[in-house]
Amino acid sequence: MYKAMIDKDTYISILEPRHAEELYHVIDANRENIGEWLSFPMKTNNVEDSKIFIEKSLKRLSENNGYWAGIWHENSIAGSIGYLFMDWSARKTEIGYWLGKDYVGKGLATLACKQLIDHSFNDLRLRKVEINVATKNCKSKAIPERLGFMQEGIIRNYEYLNGEYHDRVIYGLLKEDWEQENINNLGENETWTK
Repeated sequence: MYKAMIDKDTYISILEPRHAEELYHVIDANRENIGEWLSFPMKTNNVEDSKIFIEKSLKRLSENNGYWAGIWHENSIAGSIGYLFMDWSARKTEIGYWLGKDYVGKGLATLACKQLIDHSFNDLRLRKVEINVATKNCKSKAIPERLGFMQEGIIRNYEYLNGEYHDRVIYGLLKEDWEQENINNLGENETWTK
């Protein structure tokens, strides 16, 4: 199935049922730190829950409405990234992501996001990509900010998690902004084409 190389040690690939056990173990080992900002670890109690999640993701893929991929680093699942939906009439999507604590700070989520953004604009011909992040999740907010997204607003009390309400900041990136960002970041010997 789909596999995209990020660097010699890292790639993303569509999650398949055969990945359920490894995915579950990463979630289980990182339940506390992932669960600080996301609710799914509390709902993932065994390998079967991960298998059901993967099967739902593959169904969404078959319906052309998004999917989740694993982020592999040095042959182990480091986390996951995906398109939460596809709004084909507005030609936009939202990207979600998470990493296990041993993989944070290596740039993996940023590189994986970049891969999905490129795919969104160049292959899927979308016009906009969004990323929504808890306002207090500074590490996760740094990713869209690093990639040139614009803060478009804050949804107050978006989610009740771990005994408190969390606001969400909405980041948006338009195709023309991404193209301009890529032009501005070209090295002397690089070329860029649309």
